[in-house]
Amino acid sequence: MTRAFRFLIPALLLCAAGLGADPIPVKVAVVVTFEVGADRGDRPGEFQFWVEREDWTQKIDVPGVDHPVLTDGNGTIGVVSGATVRASNQIMALVMSGKFDFSRTYWVVNGIAGVNPAVASIGSAAWAHYVVDGDVAYEIDSREADPSWPYAIIPIGSKVPNQKPTYEGWEPATMAYPLNPALVAWAYGLTKDTQIPDSDAMKAYRALYEGFPNAQKPPFVLYGETFGSCRYWHGKALTQWASDWTRLWTDGKGEFAMSDMEDQGIAAALSRLSKMGRVDFQRVLFLRTASNYCMQAPKQDVNKSLHSEYAGYIPALEAAYRVGSRVTHELAAHWGEYRDKSPGPD
Repeated sequence: MTRAFRFLIPALLLCAAGLGADPIPVKVAVVVTFEVGADRGDRPGEFQFWVEREDWTQKIDVPGVDHPVLTDGNGTIGVVSGATVRASNQIMALVMSGKFDFSRTYWVVNGIAGVNPAVASIGSAAWAHYVVDGDVAYEIDSREADPSWPYAIIPIGSKVPNQKPTYEGWEPATMAYPLNPALVAWAYGLTKDTQIPDSDAMKAYRALYEGFPNAQKPPFVLYGETFGSCRYWHGKALTQWASDWTRLWTDGKGEFAMSDMEDQGIAAALSRLSKMGRVDFQRVLFLRTASNYCMQAPKQDVNKSLHSEYAGYIPALEAAYRVGSRVTHELAAHWGEYRDKSPGPD
């Protein structure tokens, strides 16, 4: 063996290793925010119904992502993002890892949420037109705030609640992330007749919400914005804040439906990655399903409401899978149609 050939062997091996590490093209990325235990067979979190019912048998470890990514080997992956700010960090780590090609990927971000009783009932599933960021604000202890204020949360750069900043440059450039309306309409149209399970416990809990007709309906599929804040908030005053905040930052176009702790971070990450050419934000969907109400019933103590068992927990997990999977299956099964052109009206 010549000296030159001996040096050529390592180079050839490196080349082969590089070829084997080509990014895996992803058709659909299903993103949930938590799993409470094992992926199968115990009390479920948001991931378990997906794992048990899909053919996600292959695991891929990604540095910076706490839970292994699962895949069917045919273009669909399942991801656990983690909660609060961790979700943003892990989505960035996932995409920047280079293990996957997300250039044409559809993202179906889904999970359970607290629902605005003025809009929908527990168990219901809402497709968002906007992801609203509830984290960037001034806050005063409500006991010290002006007693005439409805709540003590103020947009940074403003002097009173529910007023856009009077000083330019204080808020981030985006406080509400608009999603592709054609894609959202397509997803809603495909899933609006999905049957969501009901239960006696849900019916009994819904009955407490006298004067809120939408809160007393059996679970249904709707349009409704997702409002993300790293704090788990609850109550009548803060529900008004979320409603006002949503209208404020969508210029009156959006209606607050679902409260959560991750969507603002996931949307921020995907939006930034889209500007970097790594993903296509026009192919992103957010679906939230209601495990609980985000405020107390009219005759209910707010602290008792906050700590009540989630009557809609399992139905909300079921709804997320039943509604979300109709979209993921359609996209994956007809990839030739959707690879280069998103579904929905032109």
